[in-house]
Amino acid sequence: MIQVKDLDKSYGSQVVFDKVSFTVNACERIGLVGRNGHGKTTLFRILLGMEHPDAGTVTMPDNYKTGHLDQHIEFTMGRVLDEACLSLFSDENDGDKSYKAETVLLGLGFSSDDFNRNPMDLSGGFQVRLNLAKALLSDPNLLLLDEPTNYLDIVSLRWLVRFLRNWKNELIIITHDRDFMDSVTTHTMAIHRCKIKKEAGTTEKVYNRLLLEEEIYEKTRINDEKKRKEAERFINRFRAKATKARAVQSRIKALQKREQLDKLSEIRNLEFTFNAAPFTGKQLMEVRELSFGFDRSCPLLIDGLSFFVGKKDRIGIIGRNGKGKTTLLNLLAGELTPLGGSVTSHKYLKAACFGQTNIIRLNQDSTVEEEILNAHPYRDMRSARGICGAMMFPGDIALKKIRYLSGGEKSRVLLGKLLVSPANLLLLDEPTNHLDMESTESLLDAVSVFDGAVIIVTHSEMILRSFAERLIVFDGGKVTLFEGSYEDFLERTGWKEERGDNKAGLCKGVVVDRVNNKKQQRRIRAEVIKEKSKVLGELRAKMERIETEIVELEEKSEQNNHDLLEASLKGDGETIKQTSKAIHDARLRIETLFSELESVHNELDRKTREFDEQLGE
Repeated sequence: MIQVKDLDKSYGSQVVFDKVSFTVNACERIGLVGRNGHGKTTLFRILLGMEHPDAGTVTMPDNYKTGHLDQHIEFTMGRVLDEACLSLFSDENDGDKSYKAETVLLGLGFSSDDFNRNPMDLSGGFQVRLNLAKALLSDPNLLLLDEPTNYLDIVSLRWLVRFLRNWKNELIIITHDRDFMDSVTTHTMAIHRCKIKKEAGTTEKVYNRLLLEEEIYEKTRINDEKKRKEAERFINRFRAKATKARAVQSRIKALQKREQLDKLSEIRNLEFTFNAAPFTGKQLMEVRELSFGFDRSCPLLIDGLSFFVGKKDRIGIIGRNGKGKTTLLNLLAGELTPLGGSVTSHKYLKAACFGQTNIIRLNQDSTVEEEILNAHPYRDMRSARGICGAMMFPGDIALKKIRYLSGGEKSRVLLGKLLVSPANLLLLDEPTNHLDMESTESLLDAVSVFDGAVIIVTHSEMILRSFAERLIVFDGGKVTLFEGSYEDFLERTGWKEERGDNKAGLCKGVVVDRVNNKKQQRRIRAEVIKEKSKVLGELRAKMERIETEIVELEEKSEQNNHDLLEASLKGDGETIKQTSKAIHDARLRIETLFSELESVHNELDRKTREFDEQLGE
């Protein structure tokens, strides 16, 4: 058991912990929550002995081993597998060491080919994964994980959930992914107003308890303030009267004894809404047989992908890192040119993009306010300040330069730039990275009510379950469109690595023993879904083309009517004759198009029912 008692910690005038006490009991898996900058990492450093409290004690049992995810990159071995094996007990034989290390490395997304690579040749993300593997393999009494999900893809995250659920010792984890945290922890510990509140159960339970306690505190404070003012009025009124002297003195003493409760300081939340641009059509974008790759000598990242984007679609792009998710988003944004196929956007499409690479594009010498203004020069200073305030940069904090901002603050600047101009399509690449839980939930709320389409690259199953209605899946060396929610995807198809037995142990008790009949049904269902997407997509595209032609003809007819009126005033017979014929022809064509549109619409309804019946069977 770990005991922390009366812990104090300050940095200058900023108080981080004030008389904090808590215990960590045997086998507890604790989620540590709190806003960015409120002391989560500081507490980890104190528990690890890397930093000392100003006062208070931290007591651990003798020979108690503490391990953590080290963000510092330093490797001593020439092979990834050998580096991972360093964390294992020296008395284990080499075969057991190798097997354990391989199991964890595969689970975290390494391939067998990576085992012989030099750790220094890995990308920064995979170097952090290697440190995570070493922390998991070291099997400490207390494991401290600070944002382990940041560099993991969705398949590795699912593996890590299963691994940590089976963790037999103590665990404290920091992550902005509430769904991930709740799925592995037994308790939640919240840092709030320089104190720590620990509860058994989920993050929602501890936050509800804090909310209730603050509500009771505020009601008590208001009631006490009312009684204090009544006592002060009594004292002031009867102070000079000798007959009331005893009562006055009694009230004065009672007032002096009564503790005055301070009003709770406001804790700001990220609160905003995206500015939706109007759009009256059906489809914002159509992608046909899209192909792309950076190296022509290697297999294409994207090969023959087709889908459409409706005006209120919610599409999730999912898959392992490095498979092409961000590349696809850049192709849709027009930042890359396809090798084959096409991306056709509606003429009234207005897209807004958010990506972690965009952080690099922020001018380090600009202020927050200047970055917002530069995104839309026609905005005035007042509205720019309003957006800064919504992004939690109030007052003079908006004059802080970008170079001095944290990763989370820079992400909020990018979100602010997204709010400046209206859009009807949001392209979001891991938008919750560097955001705390509260900011993540505010972002999800804003995305949910956005009156336009959203395409999001994310590894968060919480986000996918929240609103994704269709998926673009990078899995098994292919990219495919899945018509359905993330839960539907897991039930019908699932990840390739989880469908078959593998050394990473990903599929223990999951979809390994499904009977052949189930597999056949799933395959047939997948074929029906694929055909449904193709047929319905073509019909919707045809409707879009008809609607576009109708709009263009109506706009042209409006201009012809104007020209006809002018010709009539001038008595220009020839122009009147030609214009009248053009108006008549346009009306006939519009009527024909409306009939055709109705026919296609009926065909779409019929086909939709047919496919739904097949899927139901």
